[in-house]
Amino acid sequence: MIRPNTRWEIADLGMDDRVRAEELAAKLKLPPIVARLLVQRGYADLESARKFLFGGVERLHDPFLLKGMKEAAARIRDAAERGERVRIYGDYDADGVSSTALMIRLFGRLGLRFDYYIPHRTLEGYGLNEAAIAKAAEAGVTLIVTVDTGISAVEQIAYARSLGIDVIVTDHHEPPQRLPEALALINPKQDDCPYPFKGLAGVGVAFKLAEALLGEPPVEWTDIVALGTIADLMPLQGENRILVRLGLQRLQEGGEPGLAALADVAGIDLASIQATNIAFGMAPRINAAGRLEHADEAVRLLTAADSESAAAAAFTLDNLNRERQRVVDEIVREALAMWADRCSRAEAEDRPEPSVIVLAGVGWNAGVVGIVASKLIERFYKPTLVLGIDAETGMCKGSARSVEGFDLHAALTRCAELLDHFGGHQAAAGMSLHRSRLGELEESLFRLADEWLTADDRVPKTRIDLACGVEEATLDVLTELQRLEPFGAGNPAPKLLLRGGTVADRRTMGKEGKHLKLSISGGGRLLDAVGFGCGELAPRLTEGAHIELVGELAVNEWNGRRRAQFMVSDMCVPHVQLIDCRLEALTEPVPALAKLADRYAVASCTALVPSPAWKEVLEAAGPSKLPHLSAVYTYDDIGHLSEGQICPELILLGTPPSAAKLAEALRAFRDIGAVYALYGTTARSGRAVDVPDREQFGRLYTTLRRVSPLTGEDAAGRLATMLGWQAERVRFMLNVFAELEFVSLANGTLMLADAPEKKDLSRSALYREAGHRRESDLILFAETKAFAEWIRSQSEGAPQSTIQEGADIS
Repeated sequence: MIRPNTRWEIADLGMDDRVRAEELAAKLKLPPIVARLLVQRGYADLESARKFLFGGVERLHDPFLLKGMKEAAARIRDAAERGERVRIYGDYDADGVSSTALMIRLFGRLGLRFDYYIPHRTLEGYGLNEAAIAKAAEAGVTLIVTVDTGISAVEQIAYARSLGIDVIVTDHHEPPQRLPEALALINPKQDDCPYPFKGLAGVGVAFKLAEALLGEPPVEWTDIVALGTIADLMPLQGENRILVRLGLQRLQEGGEPGLAALADVAGIDLASIQATNIAFGMAPRINAAGRLEHADEAVRLLTAADSESAAAAAFTLDNLNRERQRVVDEIVREALAMWADRCSRAEAEDRPEPSVIVLAGVGWNAGVVGIVASKLIERFYKPTLVLGIDAETGMCKGSARSVEGFDLHAALTRCAELLDHFGGHQAAAGMSLHRSRLGELEESLFRLADEWLTADDRVPKTRIDLACGVEEATLDVLTELQRLEPFGAGNPAPKLLLRGGTVADRRTMGKEGKHLKLSISGGGRLLDAVGFGCGELAPRLTEGAHIELVGELAVNEWNGRRRAQFMVSDMCVPHVQLIDCRLEALTEPVPALAKLADRYAVASCTALVPSPAWKEVLEAAGPSKLPHLSAVYTYDDIGHLSEGQICPELILLGTPPSAAKLAEALRAFRDIGAVYALYGTTARSGRAVDVPDREQFGRLYTTLRRVSPLTGEDAAGRLATMLGWQAERVRFMLNVFAELEFVSLANGTLMLADAPEKKDLSRSALYREAGHRRESDLILFAETKAFAEWIRSQSEGAPQSTIQEGADIS
């Protein structure tokens, strides 16, 4: 048994929604699977579905519906006419850099006198700051236009006004209760802003400003809009979906020099670029500049006019990204050790494990702590704050990531008196505070998490769109699903539940075997499946195991061949599995159990042994030699166990005394995930004599009638020679005859009884016992698949399976 890592929630359409899906399929000529997904995702009426699937530039909203747009456009036109000096003030992440690059293109086209400024992440931090504003005033700047920042800069904008600088804010972050008194605030999330779509990225808001000033949507800049929107994890719905789709088309046509060079260093083929390529290949390299050095290099890339300068900037960003990866790995190692120590102390003090992870380290790079927080979330699924501490000032700058059910922005708002600065949204946030207040912040967040999070909230959730069989996971289905692209935040790639499959083959791949490659059989076909980071599961997956997989359908292209491939995100084997080591050598129980547990990474196991002597040896070894061992029982102990004792991993060390005894043990334990069988015997023949059939008993009796009486000590041997049988078999048969009073042995003479009473062989206790032993051996030494099915039936409380005679260990 392998349990899933997440809670699976399978979407289920009600009758009304099924009817709507059928109507969409008919009216829009869609495959049923696509129509069903549209309804599940909220596009149940014809108009919304048509807009989602086919919406283009004509579906974009009027930019002047944005509050403040009219005032902003008028002020920028005035600046252009008067030749004022204008400064673009951006942010250092990919959205901020994209927004800055788009504004540079816009102001260049408008003929403005302008420059741009992006603060240094480590030295200045996020957003507007007074020192930068003062420098702008010294340079003669009279208008600052912010992109992807500014909505919370109350004091800073007031300071700019005092220096005679007007400020136009374009932003998309959550507005605070008190807004700055800027000349214009453009943010669709303002309470009184009538703009229909609230999910624009910072670069999306900048695009709308460009549209307002140019009188038409600058479609040629949608490649930059796609980059910033995808990088900032904005929902690919509404206008974002239109802009990103247009941007991907621009990139597929070749793109600007900077983006083409960036795709080249990332190993991305622009002709087939998708949103995921931007998210995982291009965006991290743009972000690397601002995380480790300064975002200027990323701006230079996105505004490069020729291929040579673009290639140089892309090369620099690629190297920075490699360094970023190294720094992240180092901080993650330190953070994991710090968290393990904190949990150990909590356990020693009999306190619960903290419900929020708050970790801070001196010298940790504030530019990458958000990535570290995301990695910790993936591992522990708890709201996580990671902060870097300045050793000289004691100031902490950090980032936070959250889980469903815990609103980070709301939580930090409740802790605002402890923070110097914070901003963000439900799932991610940034903050700064002095290290002396870290303890108070932790305690406040712990209380909020315990108050807000339910037991279900503490387990990650996987929302599944569709369930299907192996035979349905085809290239044709994948082609139909691709109608819903681009995929990303708010419009994820359809998550499928693959049912009815069995493991046909499994192996590890990649460096150190970290990844899993499966061949799944079902519906008369085979399907390849890949689980990245799942390599440790390979030894625990047995051939023939029934398996359920959650993931996405993808294309595997190799040597010109295209095949469907399933990308696994979670899996479940809903039954006990057999790890068959029966024929391996077993000399001493302690080293044998230790070796087995280490090989299969068994964390905690129960051992079943055939004798009290072995039990004593294992218990005497103790945790120092057998840290994996939680309990040891003999088969005679089973009847004394408490009902339903939990046993995730069961090791059969030594040959069980009988199938009946093993069945009793399997039924005594609950939630058995795997059974590891190590008998230490090489053949079934060593366990019990094969029971001769009635015809063989008849042949022996006929022979006895011909040669009886027989004198001498080895009558069985002489009969065996006559019949060509083994002496042990004949000796057993003679004992059965003697028990039934068919023969007698007196004074060294074997002779038939005179006129014996007719009796069935089954009346012999020896014959019955041998039959039971033979039946038991047919189970205990059956081939792997049959033995696994029998174990499964017993652990599930089902009637005993029938094993075909003649089956042997594979």
